[in-house]
Amino acid sequence: MRKHSTICVLLDIFLGSLSVVMACGNLLVIISIIYFKQLHTPSNYLIISLAVADLLVGIVVFPFSMSHPLSSCLYYRDLFCKIRDSFDVVLSTTSIFTLCCISVDRYYAVCRPLTYRTEINTPVVSVMILMSWGVSVLIAIGFIITELNQKKCEENCYLDVFLEKILAPVFSFYLPVIIMLYIYLRIYLVAQKQARSIQNIMNAGVTVSNGERKATRTLAIVMGAFLICWLPFFLCFSLQLTGSVTMQVYETLNWFTLSNSMLNPFIYAFFYSQFRSAFRMILSGKIFKRDFCNSKLI
Repeated sequence: MRKHSTICVLLDIFLGSLSVVMACGNLLVIISIIYFKQLHTPSNYLIISLAVADLLVGIVVFPFSMSHPLSSCLYYRDLFCKIRDSFDVVLSTTSIFTLCCISVDRYYAVCRPLTYRTEINTPVVSVMILMSWGVSVLIAIGFIITELNQKKCEENCYLDVFLEKILAPVFSFYLPVIIMLYIYLRIYLVAQKQARSIQNIMNAGVTVSNGERKATRTLAIVMGAFLICWLPFFLCFSLQLTGSVTMQVYETLNWFTLSNSMLNPFIYAFFYSQFRSAFRMILSGKIFKRDFCNSKLI
């Protein structure tokens, strides 16, 4: 019993540390984009939406999951479990919808650079963000209604189970992922074509800048990290109907998915020099000594 309690305490400390790192890292991204005017771009507004979702995972979903783990919530559907699951569905679905919007933004930046500034502007991005959060909330409401119906109909809930276990993952995960993979494949093919013809095309307005290529590569890595963390969980979620997934595996994969919200700030810091500069100025406390909002980030 003592050994078991020690392991639980160590696990809680580890998960609590992840929550703190997750919250601080995403808060750095949010402060950087809000404070530095150079980062006030439509692309970064999508990134700040993703960071807000990841921040809420760290300060809301993680603590709820530590006190009410997934395994217990599958058996005892109390109020805390419903709240936890609702936040989990909203935030995870918002993340993947936002990543889908980011892939669209990258497609226009790389494949249609001449019209990018006019087609992907702040009002368009605002609509993308509102739709990402709005649809995610509607999906969460659908989950709640499905659970209520299952309690009423007891055994004859095949339609609700079909909606929850099959249609929901398809529309909230698999379909957006397929769209993102298709878009990034198109971007890759166009970038390869441009690289081959860059010797013959000297007009800077036609070619794609190194910054746009780097941004696309970084955001593709963000999406790749998301897939690595989330795909196993959704596969197990779909296999729940067969009963072939143990609760320990399911619980582990759930924590793995939540930990994805910690990775994105480190990816930005490693690949984006502008974010590295912003992070350094914030962590060193320079922004509290004088106004650096118009500083050139390199």
